[in-house]
Amino acid sequence: MQLAVVPWGALAEGGWNAPADLTPSSLARWLGTYANRVLTPCGSTAVCGQQLMTALRPPTRPVRGNDGTWQRGNNPSGLWKALDPAPPEAHDAHPLARGRNPRDALDEEAWDWTRPLTTEEEVTYPYVVGLDINFAFAAAASSAVVGMNTPPEHVARPAFDEKIPGSWYCDLSHIELDPKLPSPFTSSGQSPTGPAWYATPTLAYAVKDLGATIQPLEAYLRRSSGRYFDPWYKRLRDAYLATMKDLGIVPEMEPADFLAAMRALPTADPAALALLAAIKATSKGGIGKLREGPRSPQHTPFASWPALKTPTWRPDLRAAVISRARVNMHRKMTKTAEHTGRYPLAVLSDCALYPAHQPSALDVTPHGADGKAVPGTFRLGVNPGYAKEEGTRTIDWYQQLLEDGANPARYVKDART
Repeated sequence: MQLAVVPWGALAEGGWNAPADLTPSSLARWLGTYANRVLTPCGSTAVCGQQLMTALRPPTRPVRGNDGTWQRGNNPSGLWKALDPAPPEAHDAHPLARGRNPRDALDEEAWDWTRPLTTEEEVTYPYVVGLDINFAFAAAASSAVVGMNTPPEHVARPAFDEKIPGSWYCDLSHIELDPKLPSPFTSSGQSPTGPAWYATPTLAYAVKDLGATIQPLEAYLRRSSGRYFDPWYKRLRDAYLATMKDLGIVPEMEPADFLAAMRALPTADPAALALLAAIKATSKGGIGKLREGPRSPQHTPFASWPALKTPTWRPDLRAAVISRARVNMHRKMTKTAEHTGRYPLAVLSDCALYPAHQPSALDVTPHGADGKAVPGTFRLGVNPGYAKEEGTRTIDWYQQLLEDGANPARYVKDART
């Protein structure tokens, strides 16, 4: 039995933020809906995201012993033992990070990138429009092949194999990239200047999509692999879509109707909006928990902390998901540029800011002669991996924030002209 003692601050933080004016019966219904669609609330939404992984991929399963009786055995599709990360994957506070050069750390993080207007055409656009990927990191986790229960194996000068999860030390600085797009290889969006550590999806994108020839110098590889996140993603996807349906937004909507419904979303039922926010926070927080840092203010640098003893402390899994999210978005931006000639001006995590003639995402997303979205580009809709309009502003607003040293993609949300 889980208890939520509201006067003591339960559900006021930790990703919940339930409306304060809910009656006891309404609050019970709200929590019951979350429990039915996700799982029984336990702690913060991030903790729930982590617990959901374990519930759907339990560490043990019944196996029949030599004597014919059922016994508890390890579940190969679950994470059943705590593993040390490879040295480049270790959190900065981890014992393995002691004395590590920052350049030797795996930097598979989300983008924070901006650029000035660089073409004569770009300065003529009156607006900027933000496109945000729905459920971006959960969608990236879907079908991701990640390491399971074997320690990382160190290999010198391995041949790259996209089927093997791991961290690879490789020089990608020779790959020519369009400066009007953020580099898919770094969180800053700037091109790499020498060898660095990368997760498998990043190198796979360099080879398969960009046609690069690479030779990793070393790697930490995980021979045991599986699609650990698949049931977790499907559970959260269904919860997200069911809640959006409660709010009147469904996948069958035409793009214009979808945008209108999304603009009206802030005036919808606060309880439903809070439930939607909690489901999103469960997704993001669950991924974040895979690399949870020390929480105690008294933590000694490079000393162990409790999360390291759990099978779900797996920074390599988090790196693979973020890597996939980043290259998936780069693929969309490249395809959009091919069809429209337009390039993003700023990117923050899963939000890209584009120049526009009209203050609408319809002006930015490409469509074919049949009026349908061009495959592989940004597509408007409620489905995970599709895009929504994050906000619009004037090009002068963009220029001012850029001059102030800020990333305009951070502030475009809910900003209307």
